[in-house]
Formats: sequence, structure tokens, C-alpha cells
Amino acid sequence: MARTQYRFCVPRNVRRAAAGALALAILFALTVVATQTAQAQTYRVIHNFTGGVDGAIPEAGLSIDRAGNLYGTANGGLEGAGVVFRLTHSGSNWIDIPLYSFAGYNDGGYPEARVIFGPDGSLYGTTEYGGGGFCHGLYDGCGAVFSLRPGVSACRGVLCGWTGTVLYGFRGLADGAYPYAEVVFDQAGNLYGTTSTGSSGGCGGYGCGMVFKLTPSPSGWIESTRYSFSGGADGASPRAGVVLDRAGNLYGTTTGGGSGNNGTVFQLTSSGINILHTFQGASDGSAPYAGLLLDNAGNLYGATSTGGPSAGGTVFELSPSGGGWTYTTLYSLAGRVGGSQQGPIGNLIMDTVGNLYGTTAEDPSGNGSVFKLTHHVDGSWTYSSLYDFCSGGPPCSDGRNPYSSLLFDNNGNLYGTASLGGANQNGVVFEITP
Repeated sequence: MARTQYRFCVPRNVRRAAAGALALAILFALTVVATQTAQAQTYRVIHNFTGGVDGAIPEAGLSIDRAGNLYGTANGGLEGAGVVFRLTHSGSNWIDIPLYSFAGYNDGGYPEARVIFGPDGSLYGTTEYGGGGFCHGLYDGCGAVFSLRPGVSACRGVLCGWTGTVLYGFRGLADGAYPYAEVVFDQAGNLYGTTSTGSSGGCGGYGCGMVFKLTPSPSGWIESTRYSFSGGADGASPRAGVVLDRAGNLYGTTTGGGSGNNGTVFQLTSSGINILHTFQGASDGSAPYAGLLLDNAGNLYGATSTGGPSAGGTVFELSPSGGGWTYTTLYSLAGRVGGSQQGPIGNLIMDTVGNLYGTTAEDPSGNGSVFKLTHHVDGSWTYSSLYDFCSGGPPCSDGRNPYSSLLFDNNGNLYGTASLGGANQNGVVFEITP
């Protein structure tokens, strides 16, 4: 749906156009705005979760294979502790196929992150709970890293027969606890991720979270601590995963810690941790639940879930400059009185020409939206809402409150999940076509 657009201009550390071409750049930017306002986005629900074997309340984004099938996670499922599913095209419709249902203990339970494809074609992900053993005295486990691969036989019954393997079960001590985020592979086949608590001391005695590494070996995967957060200037409670640059450095966010406990952006090198930015709340945002996006020029993009000049979170850029990093707020999202974590929870994505896309969990309506930030050659950004959830009011059959990241297919269609609403009020998978 076409929406009224708002323009927010900010200076960048490097101008994309020469001063002599400024008039042409402005004319081009205005033309783009006019064109986008006239374009209509087509939104449709491609799956309504029933709360049965297909699960309910999806909070993570999706992955896509070469055939265009979509893969994701949801709560509930056959065993009640979460499910990994696949959506497959059938003409103009989509068919939901549950691939694996978690039992909630030894095999993991309650996946909060999307699954990714590994170098071997298997799916890899994390569960918040499960993995075996006690966790802080509770018999539900501290979370797990798992892999899924297709079974040797065709799908039978209500599940598709994929085999799940726990690569590592967290114990809540020095090895961390409660991983919320997806994992990422390096070129050597090692896995990296974060836990929101655990590791050494602090943060109420449960630990302030950590960045972990899993190394494959003939006897299984070996877990090691890449960094343990203290809850001070370095940050606390990372809820997003990490990204790697070509040199093997890791980048991520923490939801807390730093001055004012508003969260940080960090870099991990072989020499240790560098804090690239500490959030201040009202001026630049706070509580970055979303992770980071790294472009080909080495710039980082991310979002905060709340705070900022308009109180609904911010979209920001960090650019390497003179041995340091320059922080820029690209856009301040609108909030509402009494709201919290209204802005993006999932990671941003970027198209081939440098425009950014994301979701807001609530925003002023309380129901969330899908948005686009268009980048112009003069360094400015234009905000447009691609879709506002539940704009027709309850029962919100189109879905509401998306926590997910977005995904492009080869045709430029956008896909994501909304955690609530839909025909059964259990959430939806949606598609937005240009």
C-alpha cells in the first residue's frame, strides 16, 4: 500500500555526489520520491498458523533455498516446544510442511531465531531452552545449537522426517545461557553466535552474556568463549547474532550496558573488543535488539528498538573513518506514549542499490509495519511505509506485531512473519510484491 512519505536528511562522512552535481541529485531524489509514492505494494498472507503441528507465534525471519522454498521457526508444534517449517509453492498458493518438532529438553526447545543453511546444505539454528541438563536449578536446559538435515525416506505423517542433532547444549555457567539469535559460519566452517546471559558473574549473578565459537572436530563440536560481557562499558545481554568481515572480525550489538545502560555496538578482533558506539537513549536510541548489516564498503547498519528523537527507535549507520568509526542516525522512527520496544527487533536488509528495509514491532499504531529507507546520491534518506498491519482494526486478519527480519527472493518480493493476528490469531507468514 502506498503511504505518505517523510524525508529525513542527515550529513554523511563522505558525500556521494560532487557539489557541482547537487542540483541534479536533488531533482533525481524528488523524482524517486514521486515515483515511489505512486507505486502500490501488494500485501498478502501466504500462511496462517493454526497453533497445531505447524506452530504458532513466529518471531524469527525466514531463509530461502535455490528452489524458492521458505524456511522458518515458530513456537508450539507437535511436541509443544517449537517447530521448524518449510513453505513450498503450489501454483499460486503455498503449502506449509513441518520439518521438525522440538520436545523441549534434550533436543532443544523454543527457537527464537531463524535457521540458516550451512556449507553442507543442512539447516542450523538455536533454541532458547533445552539442550539437556539443568539450567540455574531448573530442569529445562539453557539452550542449544542444532542442525537439521533431510531424512533418507520421503515425508510420512504430519512431519517431514528431518533429523535433528544437538551440536552443543549450554549449561549456564562459563559457557553461556539462552541463545536468542541465529548463528553464522566463517570460511573455515566454524560457527559463531551469542547468548543473552551466562558466562562469568555480573548482571544479577547470571552473567551478562557472551559471544561463543563452535569448532568442528572428529569427536563433535567444541565450544569456546570468544568474549564475555561484563555489563559495564562493554555492554550486556546481546540478543542479536554477529556478522563477520573479510578479515574475520566480528561485529554485534548489546541491548544493555554502556553509559546509561542503553546498549552498545562492538567489534571483536584478535586483539580484543572495541566499542564502536554507546547509545544515549533520547538522542540516538536505546536497546538495539536487532543485529548489524555489513555492506561491501565496510559500513555497518542497524536499528534500536526504542528511544531516539521521535521515541520509536532509530536506524543508524557506522562508517570506518580515519582509524575510528563515525556514527550517523539515518532516521528516527515515530513512537507512542507508554510504548516500549516499538521499533525494529529483527535485522535490516539492503537491496542492490543500497536501500534499507525492516519491520517495526509496534510503532504508533501498536501493531507494527514494514518500512523502506531509500538512499539518495546526496546522502539523504527517504522513509516510506510499505505496509501497516491491522490498519482495518481487529481482529487483524492480516497479522500484527512483526519481530522478524525480511527476505528478498530473486523477483524482488519481500517475505517475513508477524507474530500475532491472522485468521487464527496465531501469526502469519506474509509476502509483499512490488
